[in-house]
Order: sequence, then C-alpha cells, then structure tokens
Amino acid sequence: MTLFRSPAKFSITRRRFLAAGACAAGGTALYSGEIARHWIDVSPSDVFLAGLPQAFDGFRIAQISDIHMDEFTEPFFIRDVVDRINRLNPDAVVITGDFVTSEFAPKEFAIGGAWQCAGILDGLTCRQRYAVLGNHDLMIDPKQVSEALAAHSITVLRNSHAPLERGTGRIWLAGLDDPVAGAPLPDVAVPESIRNLPHEPIVLMCHAPDYADRLILHPSGSSVALMLCGHTHGGQICLPWIGPLSLPTMGQKYVEGWFRLGQLQLHVNRGIGTVGVPFRLNCPPEISLLTLRSC
Repeated sequence: MTLFRSPAKFSITRRRFLAAGACAAGGTALYSGEIARHWIDVSPSDVFLAGLPQAFDGFRIAQISDIHMDEFTEPFFIRDVVDRINRLNPDAVVITGDFVTSEFAPKEFAIGGAWQCAGILDGLTCRQRYAVLGNHDLMIDPKQVSEALAAHSITVLRNSHAPLERGTGRIWLAGLDDPVAGAPLPDVAVPESIRNLPHEPIVLMCHAPDYADRLILHPSGSSVALMLCGHTHGGQICLPWIGPLSLPTMGQKYVEGWFRLGQLQLHVNRGIGTVGVPFRLNCPPEISLLTLRSC
C-alpha cells in the first residue's frame, strides 16, 4: 500500500525570517559593492547655449567627477573609465574634483594615490583636459594634488579661467575653488574682462553644486551660461521611495542631473567613486557627454 503524505505547511519562524533578511542584505551588499559600483552610465545631453559660436556647434565635453582613488576606487576601474571616454572621442574632458580621499588611510597614502590617479588619467587621448579641486583634495594637500595633475597635462583651474578656441570661435572655461573647504572667488575666476562678451559664453566648473544659489546673486553670475558640478555622488545609495540616505554639505539641494536657475544651466554629475562605504545603489557611476549647440 502506498502512503501519500500531505504537503508540509511552511511556517515562517523568527529564525527563518532573520535568515532571509540576512541573505537579502548580503545579496544587496554584494550587488551594490561589486556590480552597481562598477556599472558605468554614459549620459548624453545636448546643451543649447545662447551666443555659442558656430565653430563650437557640436563641440563635445566629457565630464567625470569624484574619483576618490583607493578609497575605494580601484585603478582598474579608472582605466575602464578612461577607455570609455576615449571611445566617446570628446573634444574636451573636464573633471570636477575629489580625485582622492583620506578617511581611513594616512594622507601620504592619498597623495601617492593622486599621482597614480593622474598617471592613469594621462591615458586620455583627448588633450584638452581641465579640472577643479574638491573638498577632499583640499583637505589632503591641494598643492600636491594640483602638481600631480599638472605633471600629467591636466590643467587645474582654481579661481582662474582659460579660453577654448576652435576655428575663429572662442568660449571660456572657468573654475572655482571648492566652496566647502576652500575659498571660491568668482570675481577672479570670471573677471569683468570676459563677462558678457558677444558670442563668447562661459562654462564654469565648481565642485559643490549648491554654490549655484550664491553665484546667481554675484555680479559674475549672470554671465555664466553653464555650470558643471559633482560632489553629491547623486546620493550614492538611493533607496526606493526614500531617496538618498545621505548628502554632503553644499550638495543637498541640487543632487544630480539638470537644473535651470534663470539663465544659468546647472549640471550635477553623479561621480565615479564612492565615499564612506564602497557601495552604490540605484545611482550608477556616470560619464556625462555634453554636446554644445547654438540657439
């Protein structure tokens, strides 16, 4: 005689519940630490600038930010980023701060990381490379970080500006010192001599995006057409229905993407690396590809 046993009823005990929760947490940590943290998102945008010279129509700028070399960004990942940018073949590359971090390791280790990071970035085939420093760079050693970048053909704009020329056209690229740990001087970065010139728009780099509210109240603010920032990591860990778990000082209002402040267009890049913990969730690393257009 064959005996048939009725299916066992599944009961959720406290132990099973905790085990399931631990598995889910472990899976999320593995995904956010190994997969999401290295999943590069290329974000293309057309940017219409009033007065853009015809020679610059179609000019493409690749923007990255917040590399945070070694804490926790690995050299292989920066090489992947460089390779992706090279395949995009931009006309200029801008990097909006925080090349290194020193939260756990000694500053000397971070300074070595700055030189290693700059050496990898030297693999960029685009020769027009510009950067501003971030709050972490300033807290470690702005002189050393700047020297490492300059030694590898990356121009650091710290309260300064430079012309970009193409054919008979010219635009201006300016850079501010970091508003969190430094002293931004818009009068110096964007002096009266380059403001509101016909057909010579100004693109401004500044690490912390919330400084835009102060900039638009400054006399130089009305002359800036486009402001490029980083700092926020886009929130880095963004939970469904909740949003970012943590946002930094001067990066709590304009978190990621595009914003319009009067005539000023503000773009906040989500960054490449991480800070605090080596995790990203619902917030992948970003290469922004900005194509300038006449309007």
